[in-house]
This record gives sequence, C-alpha cells and structure tokens, in this order.
Amino acid sequence: MIEKRDLPVLKKITRRTVLSLPAAAIFAPAIARAQTAAWPNRLIRIVVPFGTGGGTDITMRLLAPKMSELLGQPIIIENRPGGGSTVGTDYVAKQPPDGYTLVLASLSSTGIAATLYPNLPYDPVKDLVAILPTVFVPIGLSVTTKGLNVKTVPEFVAALKAAPDKFSYGSAGIGTTGHLASATFLQRTGTQAVHIPYRSPSEVYKAMISGEIQFNSDIPSIMAPFHRAGQVRMLLVATDQRSPSLPDVPTAAEVGMKDYKAYSWYGLFAPSGTRQAVVDRLAAVIEQALKDPAISAKFDDMGTPAMVGYTPSRFAQYVKDEVAIWGPMVKASGARVE
Repeated sequence: MIEKRDLPVLKKITRRTVLSLPAAAIFAPAIARAQTAAWPNRLIRIVVPFGTGGGTDITMRLLAPKMSELLGQPIIIENRPGGGSTVGTDYVAKQPPDGYTLVLASLSSTGIAATLYPNLPYDPVKDLVAILPTVFVPIGLSVTTKGLNVKTVPEFVAALKAAPDKFSYGSAGIGTTGHLASATFLQRTGTQAVHIPYRSPSEVYKAMISGEIQFNSDIPSIMAPFHRAGQVRMLLVATDQRSPSLPDVPTAAEVGMKDYKAYSWYGLFAPSGTRQAVVDRLAAVIEQALKDPAISAKFDDMGTPAMVGYTPSRFAQYVKDEVAIWGPMVKASGARVE
C-alpha cells in the first residue's frame, strides 16, 4: 500500500522519468493514432522548394485543384525556397510521416544534391518516400538582348572567349539544374562566366531582361514570352527534340553539341515512414490528375510532358538511378557547396 507521505517522491520520479524519455516515445501514441486514422481527413500541405513563378510552382498549381477534388480535402501550396531547393526538401523530410506534408522535389534536390552537398542534412533516398513523378522538364539556354547582340551559339561562344571576365549567368540557386546546365555548357565550350545565384526564378528573369546577367538555362516554355518579346533570345534546347513552345529554336545536336544534355523532372515525395496505403492513394490521385485531358494538354503546350505510367517503386528506382548518373557529372563540373 502506498502511504500518503510517499506521494511527492513518486511524483518526482514520474516527472523525471517522463522528461528523460525520447520525444518519439512520448509522442508515439499520438503518431500511432494518426497512422491508423482515415486518410485524408484534413488539409494537405505541399511544399514547393523554390520561389513563385518557376516550373515547380506552375506545375504544382496546375495539379493541386484536381488532386484536391479527388481527395476531397483542400490542398495549400507553400513556397520554401533556399539552398538550391534543399531547404524546403529538408523541411518536409523532417515532418511527421502522416501524409499531410509533401514536397514537389526535383532533380536538383535529389540526384544533384546528393553529391553537390557533402553535408546535405537529408538522404534523398532514405529520408524521403518517392510517390510519383509529375513532368519531364527540358532545359534551354538563353541570352539577354540588353547590350548583347548574339543570335547563334557560335556567336555567343566567340563573345565569351573574347571577354571571359565580362559575362555572368543566373540561376535559382547553387546546385539547381539551371546552374549545372549553364556550368556544363561553359565546360563543353571551354569558356568562363561568373555564376550569380538568386532566391527565385522570377528574380533571374528580371536580371536577364535588365541585362544584369547575360545568360541562363531554364524551361523553354517559361522563357518563350521573353523570347517572343525580344527581351531574351533562346539559342538552343538541350534535349533530343525541339520544344513546341519555341519550335524555331534548334536542339543542341543541331548546333553541333550533340553530347550536351540538360533536363530536370519534378516528383512528389513524403517523409520516410509514411504508410504505404497513403503513398499508393496519392500515387493513384497524381496519375489520374496527370491524365486529365485539360491538364495533360496544358503540360504538352508548355513542353513539359507528363510522366505517366509510373508506380511508387518504379519512381523510387528512377531516383536512385538519377543519383548514380548525376553524381559523376556534378563532380566533373567542379561545383560544390559546403
């Protein structure tokens, strides 16, 4: 029998014991309840690890309304730029694996980041669950027309070689596909230029139009309005086929750079530990949204075709393969972020 005089001692022991427990043990019952509850039963948040106005942002805002309709719950999009897309991706990797916080990651935050950042705070394979890819993204190289009168790749290369300290290029962050695409172009052509990272794609476009930077690498459909307005000039598309957005722009192979390729892709990921049933439901919803005729037509018009026909396991393998492919390319570029 417990005497009344013993109660204070027991209270102290109980409190001390609880405080010494790891957080996972304290919150385990709540996590277990969330894992077994019907999903989804509340708002879902999808993090875009870039600023507004870029390809990831546009893609997610096209898909979100249909996904929300199919899931029967509201979806909000939260832009968390920084660290070449690693800040927002890391944030999601550390969220509870309950299916209510996802990230639209890309090649930049997975295949490239795994090698580019020696101290990357997350493992893109182990700390994230691959759900499904969304679109394939071709990349093209553009130059500003503000103070730069070049119309072809040979003319641009000649200008770079004539004044190696004059030129700079922009991207939405160190280690992004845009950064590495431009860096690889310089490497392949034996030229030099200074990289200027910005916090968002929209800042890069403003810098291009004003002539603050001389070139960039980005999605043809996004650069198309600036190209048509005469503010920039896209010189090449670094994929096998011309872009439907700018059919007059040649491919890299057509201008004598057949081995130069630059592309990206976007895909949805959840924190590691997310229930397979939730992952499978999300995958089915994303696939259905991608096959929606209106959405699919929009992606085709943008020149970023939907990546349909994947499963979570197939996409997970695709991500592993991209890490293996891009690791040597990142090392060869000399790019590195401490």
